[in-house]
Amino acid sequence: MRADVFLVDYGHASTRSQAQRLIASGVQWRLSPALPWKKVLKNGDDIPAGAELQLLDAAEAKYISRGGLKLEGALAATGLSVAGLRCLDVGQSTGGFTDCLLQAGAAQVIGVDVGQGQLHDKLRSDSRVVCVEGLNARSMTAEALEAACEAALSELVQEEEDNHTQPQAPYAWMRNGGEISDDYDDSDDAKDTDIEAFKAERAAKAKALEEGTAPAVLRRKPELADVDTTPAFDFVTGDVSFISLTLVLPAVVRLLRPHGHLLMLVKPQFELQPGQVGKGGIVRDPALYAEVEQRIRTCLAELGLEVKAWLDSPIAGGDGNHEFFIHAQQGAQILHLDSPLPEAASATTNKPARVSRTVLREQKRAHIIDESEDEGYNLPGPARPKRKQRLA
Repeated sequence: MRADVFLVDYGHASTRSQAQRLIASGVQWRLSPALPWKKVLKNGDDIPAGAELQLLDAAEAKYISRGGLKLEGALAATGLSVAGLRCLDVGQSTGGFTDCLLQAGAAQVIGVDVGQGQLHDKLRSDSRVVCVEGLNARSMTAEALEAACEAALSELVQEEEDNHTQPQAPYAWMRNGGEISDDYDDSDDAKDTDIEAFKAERAAKAKALEEGTAPAVLRRKPELADVDTTPAFDFVTGDVSFISLTLVLPAVVRLLRPHGHLLMLVKPQFELQPGQVGKGGIVRDPALYAEVEQRIRTCLAELGLEVKAWLDSPIAGGDGNHEFFIHAQQGAQILHLDSPLPEAASATTNKPARVSRTVLREQKRAHIIDESEDEGYNLPGPARPKRKQRLA
């Protein structure tokens, strides 16, 4: 069995990517204590079923993803404790930050991600975790988050038959051979048309149930009845990609309680202009880090938060980028609650028109071709005259 697959199948790693990082850190195996250890050199190396495995560096396996190691280092560097706190994880993804928070003693983690189906099953089944998918943090409001949490904790349930609404049939007293007295009042008895209408309605419901088209209601799962979905948090953290934090923070900080703490991962490649980012999406000029820091500090200050620290992430990004954490604290009052959130840019806004390859080629040759040359130089094929060599 492939080494990376072996690590996942036998519970040493949560994902193939994590298994591959563990192999890079050092993994060895043996079939019995009497045999020597064999080091795994490549992800595709074969490990026999039932082999004993040893991780030479198990740090990568501590959390669902290496994001947990980043947050663990940042919590240690800032001295923050999340024990007993309700936390919000923005950009939850597979759950590295969420896993770290839970292992650090957080009472609850509500995770938000615009994607679907990314959270690891181990965390998805944890009663302390609420996974909200398909919600964009940039436009998230307290009401939208609470509604999304409720949907995540609920299930669609078919409407139950309500026998209490069944109309009282006329002459129902006769079912048991009863007798009617002179003072019997039949004014409340249903008419024959009411009975027939009820029968038709019940038959339609039965048919809808059989066909799977019966109406359903959203109802909180009984085992999750006590889960708190209040959209106010003691601690907010997050790891977002392909968007600047300055566009996410205005919505996120409104959900942070007064004096609550915020600890966000900063990825410079998503805070700069395309021209400032090098090949492969790597920020190679360290001078640009100060520009990113100042921009985010200013954003938080305008939102009423006090920046406590700007620190290096203990681990580089997966692409090799230098990443940072910013620690800030909410003020005594939450500002700008009534201000509109930044609008998402239109897909066509400021987007340059696509230029055809033919035009690009001509533009590239423009400085070479002399416009005063004989007409017909740019004609295709045989119609194009030969270009005369110019004398120096």
